[in-house]
Amino acid sequence: MISEITKKLKAYEIDPGVKVVVLKGNGKAFCAGGDVVASYICMVAGHWSYAASSYKKQVVLDYIVGTYGKPVVALIHGIVMGGGAGLSMNGALKIVTENTIINKCFSRKTVEEILSSLESEAGNRAEKWILEAIKSMKAASPISLKLSLKSIREGRTQSLDQCLARDYNICCHIMRRTVSTDYFEGTRAMLLDKENTPPKWEPARLELVSDEMVGRYFSRVDEDDWESLQLPPRSNSVDMMRPKL
Repeated sequence: MISEITKKLKAYEIDPGVKVVVLKGNGKAFCAGGDVVASYICMVAGHWSYAASSYKKQVVLDYIVGTYGKPVVALIHGIVMGGGAGLSMNGALKIVTENTIINKCFSRKTVEEILSSLESEAGNRAEKWILEAIKSMKAASPISLKLSLKSIREGRTQSLDQCLARDYNICCHIMRRTVSTDYFEGTRAMLLDKENTPPKWEPARLELVSDEMVGRYFSRVDEDDWESLQLPPRSNSVDMMRPKL
């Protein structure tokens, strides 16, 4: 699917008859992301680089959408996860079917402070979304929470290509289990075994996740044949190329 979408987008970009590209799901969801189980099987078999190459195709597609010469409109409805989020968030326009809530709690410096702030907010007004956010964070992998926050914070001052290169680098570390096996544990528990018991995260608590552990995800992958992400050349004047609707 990634290859087909990439092919179509490249063709539409140079087609003078196409003024705008609309992305939408075919069914009840926009996009639930890539095949995590297939990637898991490859990685367990020792072929993490094969799974990484599949993710690289997704990242390149995200870059094409983010630097597209024409408006890309994402009609977002239902489930949007993983690759679906990358595909929709990088376009010029996003149309959602639910109310968007931005809360001051997420501006806190650390994951621990964000969680504490949400719990305080829940004490004042126990709205459903706040309670669900707290529940989701407490159930998630502690290292993934801190890794995600650091990546988001770094991305504030980086360009799209820098952000995608960083994400690819992090993904490779996750797939080769440089620091933690939580990706494998989460996939096993939630998608394969589908047990009622929660995954066994390691480290198990936020306070056990050190800055050094998180920082290793941002370092170069220590493999002789590993290469950092190389994105295709794109126009530097994308906004000038976009036609007016």
